[in-house]
Amino acid sequence: MKIDLNADIGEGFGRWTVANDGALMKVISSANIACGFHAGDHLIMDRVVKAAKEHGVSIGAHPGLPDLMGFGRRAMVVSPGEMEAMLAYQIGALKGIAAQHDMRVGHVSYHAAFGNMANADQDLADRLARVIAKIDPELVMLAMEGHPIDLAARKAGLKVRYLFLADRAYQSNGALVPRGQEGAVIHDLAKVKERVKKFLETGQVTTIDGKDLPIHSRSILVHSDTAGSDKLAEAIANQINAIGGKIAAADTH
Repeated sequence: MKIDLNADIGEGFGRWTVANDGALMKVISSANIACGFHAGDHLIMDRVVKAAKEHGVSIGAHPGLPDLMGFGRRAMVVSPGEMEAMLAYQIGALKGIAAQHDMRVGHVSYHAAFGNMANADQDLADRLARVIAKIDPELVMLAMEGHPIDLAARKAGLKVRYLFLADRAYQSNGALVPRGQEGAVIHDLAKVKERVKKFLETGQVTTIDGKDLPIHSRSILVHSDTAGSDKLAEAIANQINAIGGKIAAADTH
């Protein structure tokens, strides 16, 4: 079984960091790189792209809202046209830096509120997907199955890779439990490992209300700002290897 171990990367700013990106790079197979709006800057992006090349990690853009104080997790009142421009700007920035290192930006994964806003508005999701397709029709969209971002990407002719979020709780309808709600983020390493084990063995996850939810994914996402994310990623990698799996960029759906 080929499993993509994916992480949000480069989410510091200037001299401040939120994760051990160097340690994460040693175990993941694909990275969603912050592009300077919710986090990241030109030097961090450059450093992360270099590290990705060194470790054979595929890279993608992780565009967010321009909200450093809120880490891109707060909704903003912005027009669809402005969000289209934000998206193009951030993907373009990463593509420019990647070109300096002979690396290709292969996918796009929306960050936090940017993705939440798209998933709450199918028309907005459609508009954003068309922006991506115009920039590069070979870009792969990372999304949760059946949500507006997934549907929009398909309509725009983009390939989609489905994600399983190892450290986030799910509702029975397949949506994530909103941050701020008790149990939304799973910090207990043992519990995360238990969830990953079930996902790898059965293709299911237990929802916050105790139901089994099928997850059609071969890509496991770790949020780098979750405390101990490097240890979490290492533990998941060990689980994948233990079942005879191979950590590599996953196929699309």
